[in-house]
Amino acid sequence: MIMAAESPLLDTRSMRRVGGQLGSNPAGIYEDANGARYYVKSLESPAHARNEFLAAMLYQLAGAPTLRYVRAVAPDQIATEMVTLDKKHVSHLDEAERRQAQHWLGVHAWTANWDAAGFDGDNQGVVGGKVLTLDVGGALAFRAQGDPKGAAFNTRVDELDVLRSDADNPHALRLFGDMSRDDIRQAITVVTGLPDASIRQTIFDHGGSPTLADKMIARKADMARRLKALDDAAQEGRKSTGQVTTIWSTSLAPKSN
Repeated sequence: MIMAAESPLLDTRSMRRVGGQLGSNPAGIYEDANGARYYVKSLESPAHARNEFLAAMLYQLAGAPTLRYVRAVAPDQIATEMVTLDKKHVSHLDEAERRQAQHWLGVHAWTANWDAAGFDGDNQGVVGGKVLTLDVGGALAFRAQGDPKGAAFNTRVDELDVLRSDADNPHALRLFGDMSRDDIRQAITVVTGLPDASIRQTIFDHGGSPTLADKMIARKADMARRLKALDDAAQEGRKSTGQVTTIWSTSLAPKSN
C-alpha cells in the first residue's frame, strides 16, 4: 500500500510544479499527466538521495510503513507519493496509534534514523488508521539535511536507548520514552528476525555497497546482543526504578567502529 516500491523514474521536467517546499530540504510538489502528485526533494548529492531510498527499502524489508518512495531521473532527487494524512504530528496520535508507532522503534534504531519523530514532531503520520514514517532522510549515513554522520553511524545501535531518553529530541522522547521492557523486546525482534541474505540483497539491489551491508548486519547482531542482555536482566529479576530502561551498559558495549 504505502511504503516503497519500484516504479518508473520520475522526471520533473515533464511534470507541472503545483506546490513548494514543506520540509528542511529544497523541494516542490509536482503533478504528472494523470494527476498524481509527488513531493520531490533535491538533496545535497546523489549519494544522499541513494541513501534515503536505501533506507526506505530497508524499512520495507522490515515491514515498517513509510510513504511510497519513487526514484527520479535526476540522481540528486528523491520523491514520495503525496497522500492525504488523517494526522501529521506525534502530538496528534492517540494511545493506540502511539503504541503502533512504538512497534517500529527497532527499525528506526537499526537504520540510525535520528529524525524518526521529526525535529518538530512532524515525521509520524496516520493514513487509514495506519501510522507511518513520513520521511527517512535522517537514516543511515546522512543527517536529514545532508551532513554525513561519519563515525557516529557505526556498528553500535545506541539509538535504542537514545531515541527513548534524549531530552534534546523531545518528540522522540514523547513517542518512545515510556516503552516497557516487553515493548522494547518486541521492537528489537522485528529486526533480529531479518535474514542476513535478505539484508544484503536489498542493499545490493538498490545501489548499496558491501560495506553498508556488512554494517547493517553487524548492527543487527548488536541488537541481538542487547536483546540477550535485556532478557538476562529480566531473568535476574531486576526491577525498574522509574528511570528509562537502559538495555546496554557502557561497560558491556563493544567499541565503536
